[in-house]
Amino acid sequence: MPRVPSPVIAAAGLVGGYAVARWTKKRPLGGVVLAVAGGVAAREWQQVGGAKVAGGLTAAYVAAFAGSHPLAKKIGAWPAVFSVAGAMAATSYAVTRKAG
Repeated sequence: MPRVPSPVIAAAGLVGGYAVARWTKKRPLGGVVLAVAGGVAAREWQQVGGAKVAGGLTAAYVAAFAGSHPLAKKIGAWPAVFSVAGAMAATSYAVTRKAG
């Protein structure tokens, strides 16, 4: 089975986590989606670039999640989620492309 690229996993975790939380009205369930995708992406980052790359990109993933909240107050929830997901995917791609 082909592997899903880590930038796709990270972006899907951010978008999917928000979507699940919003549509189910259960924020913890959205958090589970966010955490599982983050864990899978971190494992991929570890395999490609080692512990430092995985740690840095995991921190960026958490920062993207946290940053989406104040950004949502300025531009709206969905635009904020898509913005941080795109930024996270681009960052993950740029870092893992160099590391791998």
